[in-house]
Formats: sequence, C-alpha cells, structure tokens
Amino acid sequence: MEALDADAIRAAMPTQPISGGAAANQIADALGTPNPTTYSERANVTAFVVRRFVDRCLLVDLSANPNGTLHHPDQVAEVCARKDLADLVAADTPLGPEQAAARLRVRRADFDHMARLSWLRSPQSIEVRHGTSRAGAVDVALYTTASVDAVIPAHPEVDWEQLRAVEKGKRSLLASLRAVRTPALTACR
Repeated sequence: MEALDADAIRAAMPTQPISGGAAANQIADALGTPNPTTYSERANVTAFVVRRFVDRCLLVDLSANPNGTLHHPDQVAEVCARKDLADLVAADTPLGPEQAAARLRVRRADFDHMARLSWLRSPQSIEVRHGTSRAGAVDVALYTTASVDAVIPAHPEVDWEQLRAVEKGKRSLLASLRAVRTPALTACR
C-alpha cells in the first residue's frame, strides 16, 4: 500500500482544512447559537460533537493528531446544511457521569454500574483540574446524550421505577449483574 503524500493532498484541496474547534463554531453558527468568543462562557457546540460526527462518518478527520481534528471546509458546510443538524448535535452533546445519572433519574452509583456493565461507552474523557496544579487532575468520562437515552429502551429487564426508588446508601439493584461482551464498532466505509 502506498503512503499518502500530505503535501499532495493539501495541494489538491482548494482551501486549507479547518480545525475541529473551527468546525464546531461553524456548526454553532448554522444552528443560530454562536459559540462565545471567550473561554469564560460555555460553548454551545464543542469539538466533542465534531469528533462524534467523525465517528458517525458525517465528517472525515484529515489529521493524524490524536489531540485534534482537521476537516475539509466544504464537508463541514454540507453538514451545516442538513435539516437534522439540531437533532444530530443534541444526540452528540456530551454528558458527564453526574449529568447522565440525573438524565436517567438514577443515583450516580447506579450509573457507575451501568458503565461497568458496558451498557454505554464513553467515546472520550476530559481532564478536570482542581485548582491550578495537575496534581489534583482526574479524567472524567463523557457520554453522548443519545447513548444515555438508549440505556432504558435497551434494558427492559430492569424495573426502572424500583431502581429509582432505592435509597441513598443502599446497595444498587445492578450491583450483582455481570457485564456481557459486545462486538466492536465498525469503522466508516
């Protein structure tokens, strides 16, 4: 197999690729909810969503850098023109474990069991720092809203109302369940 020549690919593109952050900004603009220009405010569409669009084969990542993505601007424009763009972004919005547990209306301990059981997977984690030192940094798993919303329909064997009624400090009804191996996801074609 021949190696791809990065310079030849760049020369074939009429414009330079844009970063995942720039793609997220363009998507936010297309939704009419522009991302803030300062870091003190929360973005409406993040690079997390752009990475999920790559996972869904809606965008191609032109970068070999694991810390960032690059995208063809015309492809980003095509995604921005989709009628279902708002639904796609909503489905791929990141939730931390606390937010996911609240969305499912279960205790965090119950949600941790769901993650242990592989009922949903975290496509990405972020480093959260306490203070300015990295010494207190922890990785926090992020989940897509769609994957969290899919848990209840995928597990009708669970009495969700009974699970939600378990009091704080009591053992989770999910604690004794064993994880079942699931097949790996397939790549884009």
